Amino acid sequence: MNNLEKSVDAETTKGEKKDSSSAVLETEPSDSGMAAASATDGVAATALRSVIQRIEHAAERCGRRPDKVRLVAVSKTKPASLVKQVYDAGHRCFGENYVKELIEKAPQLPDDIEWHFIGNLQSNKVKPLLTGVPNLAMVETVDDEKIANQLDRVAGNIGRKPLKVFIQVNTSGEETKSGVEPDGCLELVKHVTSNCPNLEFCGLMTIGMPDYTSTPENFKTLARCRSEVCEALGISEDQCDLSMGMSGDFELAVEMGSTNVRVGSTIFGAREYPTKQSN
Repeated sequence: MNNLEKSVDAETTKGEKKDSSSAVLETEPSDSGMAAASATDGVAATALRSVIQRIEHAAERCGRRPDKVRLVAVSKTKPASLVKQVYDAGHRCFGENYVKELIEKAPQLPDDIEWHFIGNLQSNKVKPLLTGVPNLAMVETVDDEKIANQLDRVAGNIGRKPLKVFIQVNTSGEETKSGVEPDGCLELVKHVTSNCPNLEFCGLMTIGMPDYTSTPENFKTLARCRSEVCEALGISEDQCDLSMGMSGDFELAVEMGSTNVRVGSTIFGAREYPTKQSN
């Protein structure tokens, strides 16, 4: 069951658990149920349900199964108490951009949370990240061999199970944006799959343009990269996730094949930056 299904399952009455095999489309809450839940739950929990419904509707529009889309709730700059509110609504997959913030936040929250690291990762922060967050499920931002090698080395040294990773691709061509160039994507994937036994390659990730003007083309580029990778590795496209889509474009991303959307401010509200964050 993915996190969309888990969140919807949490809308059952207390003490009653739905069959975990139920599909999202079969468990979508009614409008009256949404209104009743909104009256008792916090703003973030209500926003979570709205995002889940929007993902479901986007999937329906293009004939996809909603349970094939993972929702990563990005809690950057938000307190653990707000994350707990969304957790209590049934969600389990959360994302963070900063190593320091994640290391501080994770111990305050339940250990069945699946944490995704989605920010730029420096080599000297790999060990603190992996040792400080035992329930780190994914690093979505591997963009060169150096960081892949460091993740592999630390994961092996601490004896954890293989760490799932996405390769970040710079599909917009912006110099200020992290990510391997599309032409170098396959080479980096091959490096991870051939030389990093403590990493598990799971897919590709990209960030669209800030103003969304070129977002469809960015998403198409990532899809082309996936086709090239899957052909070279001899795997099906179902075995290679596409992490694309954020608060401003996640519905479009779902319609264009995303299997992993990263939604922050739409769930948690506008971000606050009281002091400069150090990655």
